[in-house]
Amino acid sequence: MPAPPFETTTRRLVLRRPTEADRDFHSAVHSDPRLHTHAPHVVGTPETNAEFLARILAHWEEHGYGYWVAEDRESGVPVGWVGVQRSDTYLNLYYRFVPEAHGRGLAREAARAAVTTATEWGPDLPVRALVKEHNTASVRTALSSGLLRTRREVVLADDRPDEPVSLVFDAPRVERVDLVDAATREDLLDLWQRVNDAGGAVGFLPGAPRQDVAEAVARHEEQMAAGNAVAGALRDPDGELVGWAWWVRPENPLRHHGRWLQRLMVDPERQGRGLGLVLMAGLHRLARQEGAELLQLSVRSGSGASRLYRQVGYVEVGRIAGAIRVGEGDDRDDVTMARRADGGPLVAHGGD
Repeated sequence: MPAPPFETTTRRLVLRRPTEADRDFHSAVHSDPRLHTHAPHVVGTPETNAEFLARILAHWEEHGYGYWVAEDRESGVPVGWVGVQRSDTYLNLYYRFVPEAHGRGLAREAARAAVTTATEWGPDLPVRALVKEHNTASVRTALSSGLLRTRREVVLADDRPDEPVSLVFDAPRVERVDLVDAATREDLLDLWQRVNDAGGAVGFLPGAPRQDVAEAVARHEEQMAAGNAVAGALRDPDGELVGWAWWVRPENPLRHHGRWLQRLMVDPERQGRGLGLVLMAGLHRLARQEGAELLQLSVRSGSGASRLYRQVGYVEVGRIAGAIRVGEGDDRDDVTMARRADGGPLVAHGGD
């Protein structure tokens, strides 16, 4: 990974690089039969646990990322293992938490962090989880971490002859779009209208005519043609468009090192599954490839969008009270948020 932290945090967890000192915890987790009820034959032994931990540590040494130890932020007690490791043509998503941590959403919280970190900072490979269909808890975690089920199924190396195949779950990819072709334009209009009608804050109120949305797309296409905007398209494993946003470069040359995020949208039927986080992670990667250093956006107060942006490192830097009139007697604040493209802290100049 180019510049990710070796340690990151979520709301309730610290996710850190493992060391030899974690050997006992690793063995306890991977030897616990309660965590292997869906595949009892892979319960760890002292030998297999030692080999597994050696591979984890070696992967960190070679690649600079890998499976984390997940610790409770308040107590500092380790509660699980989570992260991604390279496996030939993809990044394998792994999560296994102690029984006492189950039912609290910790695996989902940690897996989302692993998927978004890999999407933003990792090698350009798909993030993938291989899960048995009867392991319903693991399937739920994969689906709530931003991964989507594909049509593929695989047989694992340690599968028994009578075992079912594993399902393949992939994180959607964010692809750069410099030119909106006719088919993509229709898909984008469909997506934008669904987001509008669901109450999404993307420039229109519910029920906005398709022609009005098409005119907005055309204005962004003009920016793209002039080299002042680039789009990021989030597509599921079947190629269906499920998310979209533009990065727009300010016209003022003094601000060309910055980009404004505009029209971020995710299919309403797929919200709540971490896709917005995956989209933002891919967009940050795209912005850095564009040479952007400062990232900015504007949100409507009361939309709930600021929660998503805070999760991916944005901070509020300004607010105009009542600047957006949603309806009669319903004025909302125009909130400006920002973060550095490299994830570093915002440092004010401090002058008048």
